[in-house]
Amino acid sequence: MFANQFPHFQKGRILKREMLENLRDYPREFLDLYFQDYSDGIIAGAHITVTDTIIHITKGIVKHNNRLYLMHSSYELPYKATGKETIIKIKFVEEVSRLDFTDFTATIFLDESLDVASNELEIARFKLKVGANLRSEPNDFLDFATEYNTVNYLHCQYAGIQASTYHPKVLQRYAKELLKNRPTNVYDIAFAFECLNQERVQRDVIEMYICNRLELEFQAFSNNQIHKYLYRILSESKNGGRLVGHSSGRPNRMIVD
Repeated sequence: MFANQFPHFQKGRILKREMLENLRDYPREFLDLYFQDYSDGIIAGAHITVTDTIIHITKGIVKHNNRLYLMHSSYELPYKATGKETIIKIKFVEEVSRLDFTDFTATIFLDESLDVASNELEIARFKLKVGANLRSEPNDFLDFATEYNTVNYLHCQYAGIQASTYHPKVLQRYAKELLKNRPTNVYDIAFAFECLNQERVQRDVIEMYICNRLELEFQAFSNNQIHKYLYRILSESKNGGRLVGHSSGRPNRMIVD
């Protein structure tokens, strides 16, 4: 049955172990129940800003192996230009049992290995040229896939229902640019407002939108493919519904499958 037990701390009453356990377990159980159907990945927060030498990651919640991890304050991660692709990773370490606590912890670090281990999670990646500045805010939707000097969120593992989904930051930029083109396609309008109005858009919704909009066979897409197809739709909307090529004339190289 459903229940909500509330302890009473009253003068003259004995403080019982069960009362303290109730205070300990209730918020933990609430979070576990609320996010029980979510996949591993970022649940909330963990936003990125950068300065000349420091990557700032805001406080947030991530999920790994059905366990929630909370970061209660922002984290500073030093970085430097190497010209190599570098991933901002979270690594979950083995539990440590002590007399009074069992600790489940995770560390944030930079790694030039593009392989993400089973005990790791990707927040973002970047490739910074020597002498250049790293940008955490892309100029436009296409800029999310720029290879150099821009934080890339396309491979971020963002938690969704049953399966990880696309980073809301990418989808919100797509929706804003799409709506500025005054689209008339009903799929475009509905999907754009979904991206702006929801905390996150589930992966199967994104894939079904792309397949219906571009009249493709229903299938699963990689994160790079999702960005490529969304940019194709965006380019078409800018040209009054006419399909155009993918080239933007930019000097920057783009990452494609």
